[in-house]
Amino acid sequence: MKREGVSKVVLKAMGIFGGVQVLNILCSLIRNKLVAMWIGPAGVGLFGIFNQALEMLNTATNLGVRNSSVRDISQAVEKRDSSMISRIITVVRRWSLWLGLGGALITMAIAPLLSRLTFGDFNHIWHYVALSAAVLFMALTNGEYAVLQGLSKLKKLARVTVSGTLGGLLISIPMFYFLREDSVLPSIIVYALCVMAAALFTKDKEFPKAKVTSRETVSMGADFIKLGVFMTLGSFVAMLASYIFVSWLNITSGKETVGFYQAGYTLVDKYAGLVFVALGYEYYPRLARVAGSSMRLRVFVSNQINLSFMVLTPCLLAFILLRSHLVWLLYSKEFLVILTYISWGVVGTVLRATSWCFSFVMLAKGDGKIFLITESLDAVIGLTLNIVCFSLWGVDGLGFAYIAWFACYTIIVGVVYFRVYHLTISIKCLRNLVATLLVCIAAVLAMQHSLWPVAAAIFIIATPFCLYQAFRSWKK
Repeated sequence: MKREGVSKVVLKAMGIFGGVQVLNILCSLIRNKLVAMWIGPAGVGLFGIFNQALEMLNTATNLGVRNSSVRDISQAVEKRDSSMISRIITVVRRWSLWLGLGGALITMAIAPLLSRLTFGDFNHIWHYVALSAAVLFMALTNGEYAVLQGLSKLKKLARVTVSGTLGGLLISIPMFYFLREDSVLPSIIVYALCVMAAALFTKDKEFPKAKVTSRETVSMGADFIKLGVFMTLGSFVAMLASYIFVSWLNITSGKETVGFYQAGYTLVDKYAGLVFVALGYEYYPRLARVAGSSMRLRVFVSNQINLSFMVLTPCLLAFILLRSHLVWLLYSKEFLVILTYISWGVVGTVLRATSWCFSFVMLAKGDGKIFLITESLDAVIGLTLNIVCFSLWGVDGLGFAYIAWFACYTIIVGVVYFRVYHLTISIKCLRNLVATLLVCIAAVLAMQHSLWPVAAAIFIIATPFCLYQAFRSWKK
């Protein structure tokens, strides 16, 4: 595939999942607004605590099957071996079920520990026992998502995601209103159930279930499980560090402060970073198919970095301009204290885009050990920076921590990319990185000094240029 073709494919994928992410944001907007309005900051804090626990448990018990199996399916698709594709898909689904059941049992077993570490008592044991159901639901969902992504059936994956998200939201709304704080955990479980139901109901049937024995399932799954274990350890360390920080924040500053942190983190990491999700669905399988070609990897990574900046720059500038309105719309006026946090966090998102493009190369090549090392270093650095910056400057300091965090991570994965793999990027990538950083910093400084017209002028000048560059990539 030529670079020009790649650009068009990437932009098409971004269009599909960009729309999905916008819908997800609207659903999150409604959910977060209702939680903030009907339950308050304490409800937002509890929502963040249980969701963080669910993500950590899912990461720990899923053994990386969600991402590692995409690599195997993609490579089988590249070879156009229908029989092998069917066998791998069957193996992935079986492993997802086994791991989901195992994860649910582990969650039940450590429920007392989770309650004690998070809340300082044993009053929430049964909450974590109930959360085990969501762990099972997420494992089954991840298996189906891996299949669709590996087969590059992005439109179908988008439909599944939309159906599950809407279903979960519609059922959660009356729960929030009538149960208030007691609705937080049930709504999380219901959401996971709806997403799983949508995934299983519309599962891909192009490749029929293959006859694979249990022994063959274990043997065939060994490759992606081996890589997945390293991915799990790396991701679990990151999740654990985040969970430790949230627990520390909850114990030292209370649930309301956790609510402010979670709100800011969601805005910066989830909403401002939605472009990464949209692009990642197509980027990772494409890299996995050409992992053995250094030349094609260089082209794809450089192309991805440039396209990321083209799309990110207008989004980030708009985010900075509308920050107050977004916080008020998504949460309430009580959350306006996070404005400085999210403003500087957006600058860190630029560095996150670069490191994100580099890090996928490790997964595409199947280098689990290197991935584990880089993620572990990243987790320790992030936890340390969050604690230090919060202790020094409060919630505002978390924005500075976010910038420093991803600056360090970019250096770490950059060393691997340039020195270990001996790959390079184009000069254009470096120019775009510097330019995007400068315009975002300028916009933040303008807003911090109440110079809204200056920030608006930066947006008006930068946006047409970025859109023009994206249009040229599409037409080539």
